[in-house]
Amino acid sequence: MDNLRENLIHAISMKFFIDTADLDEIQEAADMGVLDGVTTNPSLMAKVGVSDVKSHYLKICEMVDGDVSAEVISTDYAGIVAEGRELVKIHPNITVKVPMIQDGVKAIKTLASEGIKINCTLIFNAAQALVAAKAGAKYVSPFIGRLDDIGQDGMDLIEQIRVIFDNYKIETQILAASVRHQQHLLSCMLLGADVATMPFNVIDKMIKHPLTDSGLEKFLADHAKMVNR
Repeated sequence: MDNLRENLIHAISMKFFIDTADLDEIQEAADMGVLDGVTTNPSLMAKVGVSDVKSHYLKICEMVDGDVSAEVISTDYAGIVAEGRELVKIHPNITVKVPMIQDGVKAIKTLASEGIKINCTLIFNAAQALVAAKAGAKYVSPFIGRLDDIGQDGMDLIEQIRVIFDNYKIETQILAASVRHQQHLLSCMLLGADVATMPFNVIDKMIKHPLTDSGLEKFLADHAKMVNR
């Protein structure tokens, strides 16, 4: 019964992914017990000085009990398919991250038909999300922060995709990407995103509040007064 309850809670909970290639950050989030997966990209790999990408993906997969998005760098159909097939050989947790381009959609259809998990990235409108879902993607990644950067409300896109997927009972998961701060995360929770991927500093800030700090400080001060009487 306890296992059933745990599985039910997990099934209905929003998933938290960390968007990084930093092994220390991944381990810290995993140790907190809140980490459901990892997203990475070539920029994040370069940021931490990775030289052997496949080896680094394997290290991440061995640290996380969940999907790890590994991004292809090819932009043609044959290249994306070939890369995807190689990436999934690294570890069963690998999810192939494919860009929302025409050859990418074709590759999603092929790879998904082979049972390979796909995260379609660089989604900026609801039509793109629907196309990726119909092609077979497990996740679609709308980039909410980048939409905010150009004066659009990224949360509007999360809401639109949620309504469309619910209307048609589409099982593809909405993976909110480019989450930059607590308000982004709160809005994703309220609008029903399935997953949010975020840098470690956003995860860290989730557990912090100035009133928590001041309350704890007072409790400890009062306890010290009691024992020193």
